[in-house]
Amino acid sequence: MSNAAGGPPSGRPPRILFLDDSLVVVDKPPGMPSVPARTPHDPADVARVLLATVPGWIEAVHRLDRDTSGILVLARTAAARAALGRAFENGDVRKSYVAIVTGRPPALSGTIHQPLAGDELRPPRQRIDPVLGRPATSRWTTLAADSATTLLALEPVTGRSHQLRAHLAWLGCPIVGDRLYCGPAASRLWLHAARISFPHPLTQQPLCLGVPLCLDK
Repeated sequence: MSNAAGGPPSGRPPRILFLDDSLVVVDKPPGMPSVPARTPHDPADVARVLLATVPGWIEAVHRLDRDTSGILVLARTAAARAALGRAFENGDVRKSYVAIVTGRPPALSGTIHQPLAGDELRPPRQRIDPVLGRPATSRWTTLAADSATTLLALEPVTGRSHQLRAHLAWLGCPIVGDRLYCGPAASRLWLHAARISFPHPLTQQPLCLGVPLCLDK
């Protein structure tokens, strides 16, 4: 169904976790684009949906895949946008995720160092490519497991596109619901941006925000 009128996609709207004159931090639902969509038939992005309750200029300073839920940071001024951009470039932003994956990793925790490049035959998929790929590093820690799936805490040390999804597929544990990387079918992609910490763009005071993965959505 077209969403050209600018409303949110089906499901809940983004939930505001932090708001001041410089920025707004939200819990993005799965299925909502982080940035403006490519066609008028796509759902409205987070900033456009927020304009109903947070007037003025808003722009996302990083991206989550459309089907990933969780914490997204948006700037409300150009100065905040520039400061947050520098924080990301300088490594002053720490992010952690949780995911439900198929099977079990080979250890309770570990680090993946596998370079990634775009898969020209299946965009926007990424592939492991030791020759043309850009360095990419991800860490995982097991939180819980049952006979078929494992709940992992994840830290993307680098910030490549689809990094966690591609790395977990390479590990033999694709994320549940990740059809692009051969994960089993599910109601959604079970990848969630659970925590972020960064210096406030105006005061430079540390901000740390978290939101748990809701297993019934």
